[in-house]
Amino acid sequence: MPSLSSGLLGDLDPTSDRAVFRQIADQLREAIDRGRFKEGEKLPSEAELVEHYGVSRMTVRNSFSVLQGEGLVHAEHGKGVFVRPRPPVRRLASDRFARRHREQGKSAFIVEADAAGSHPQVDSLEVKEEKASQDVCTRLGSVRRVLARRRRYLLDGRPVEFATSYLPLDIARGTPIAEPNPGPGGIYARLEELGHRLDHFEEEIRARMPSPDEVRTLRLASGVPVIHLIRTAFDQEGRAVEVCDTVMAADAYVLSYQLPAT
Repeated sequence: MPSLSSGLLGDLDPTSDRAVFRQIADQLREAIDRGRFKEGEKLPSEAELVEHYGVSRMTVRNSFSVLQGEGLVHAEHGKGVFVRPRPPVRRLASDRFARRHREQGKSAFIVEADAAGSHPQVDSLEVKEEKASQDVCTRLGSVRRVLARRRRYLLDGRPVEFATSYLPLDIARGTPIAEPNPGPGGIYARLEELGHRLDHFEEEIRARMPSPDEVRTLRLASGVPVIHLIRTAFDQEGRAVEVCDTVMAADAYVLSYQLPAT
């Protein structure tokens, strides 16, 4: 890491009405944005920043807290504060559910993991029949009971999303969809084998702060939001055949879309 005296960070402005710890956070943020501190790189230590700025350790810690709250850095006990990696996965909406992937025996998550050069895993798998919530019932067309498939997805051992698929029992019961491993291509490949050729998907996306359970499940650092996505899959007859409720770590994904000009 270059020395702080080499112009890596500037000086404080004693005439500014902005709090000193926020000025320091501003300079560190700018250095990160400009690439002076790379992804995964350690920031200057508390002692270095105390000496550089002539401030107290508490002031420096408050600056780090600001950056942690923004999700830009994370602290490792006994090691220091590090720049958080950028999102590793680019989720291309126009391609991820392409039929050719299913025909190759790949689920959408495996396709994305391959593109990112990461190792995909699925754990915390639960498959059971249950009563549909009012929202799921409405989306699936007054279906009262569903087969629910809950699973957590990991990339290189890191949890990145948690998803629950809800499928009508008259479609899923007694089929490979009800098995822990539905087979190559995932549940969409099985739906098409059962005669429900997929026609289109509708997605609703919003960003929010995570619940305590989501923080634990996805091992989220302080200040990291989640992307909450609800997708409904329709077959060529216009029937809703699946609702998938997904919560994703926002620092793990870039959502990429292609939109027509007309």
